[in-house]
Amino acid sequence: MKNTKILLIEDDKDMQRLIAEYLNNFGYETRAMFELDEVLNAIEKHIDEYDVAIVDLMLPKMDGFDVCKKIRAKSNIPIIISSARGDIGNKIYGYEIGADDYLAKPYEPRELILKIEAILKRVKKNTQKIKISDFEVDIAAKEVIVDGFKVDFTPIEFEIFLYLMNNSNKALSREQIANATSLDFNTKDRTVDMHISNIRYKIGDDAKNPKYIKSVWGMGYKFAE
Repeated sequence: MKNTKILLIEDDKDMQRLIAEYLNNFGYETRAMFELDEVLNAIEKHIDEYDVAIVDLMLPKMDGFDVCKKIRAKSNIPIIISSARGDIGNKIYGYEIGADDYLAKPYEPRELILKIEAILKRVKKNTQKIKISDFEVDIAAKEVIVDGFKVDFTPIEFEIFLYLMNNSNKALSREQIANATSLDFNTKDRTVDMHISNIRYKIGDDAKNPKYIKSVWGMGYKFAE
């Protein structure tokens, strides 16, 4: 069985060593780096070799958000932002550009392991294919097709969309959506709303008069089949 490979982009040497050792002790094959040339080369030529990317924001020569954008432009692998910049603005922006989770430093390494395990559990391969409404979903490939075109979802967006589809016509709270996926629920962050907004945009759903993902006042959302 293939080892899970982690790309760790972290410029704090002590933190880098601590995280890498902890991940390796849990059986994850971890490659750590922070030099810009090495990071860009890994993204350009080897990103699909990794299962999860962990990205610090405060990197030399390039902001971590830009690194996340470059990863997302090349691959849909899960991205976990690991940063001391834990304010709500940075968190929201991280999710907007395609991050799947955000850990504010300092945190216990075990928390990172739990995040990784949750993400891997939900993106594991499945051979099932489903068709609901105008959408065809290949769960193994984590692909959504509408009108013959592939929707460019991030892993967390795919999870949320699939959960809504599997519970079509049911009103689901934000907490239910978060608990059923690898997303952390925080009523202050409103991260569920942010992801729903991104999903609507990508499937061409009018936010003011949505056809597919309806808002349920005071609760959350439902997928209208």
